[in-house]
Amino acid sequence: MLPLRLFLVLMLSVVVAYTGVVIARHGADFLPVFFGDLAAMGWAGQFNLDFLCMLLLSALWVAWRHRFSAGGLVLALLAGLGGTPFLCIYLLVESVRQRGDVRALLLGPHRLDH
Repeated sequence: MLPLRLFLVLMLSVVVAYTGVVIARHGADFLPVFFGDLAAMGWAGQFNLDFLCMLLLSALWVAWRHRFSAGGLVLALLAGLGGTPFLCIYLLVESVRQRGDVRALLLGPHRLDH
């Protein structure tokens, strides 16, 4: 579990630092760029579509893991909007809460056989 946690911290650090530099240089208004790239039908748009699908998949998994409860839906919304920073923090917290049990981490504690 330690290698996963270290990898999550590394990813979180890199994405947050990179995002800070991009915001400092270009501002925080990314939606016109994101959807503009999608509309242009180029490689940047393809990457954005792929990323959007991964965000939706992440949100769906978080909601499912929490049995589509009200709290799970709120977390799913945060997963969809928060991207890598949210998912890294979420997995770090849950890996500690589940005491390193990978099955509980992936499935949720309510879906375990024991």
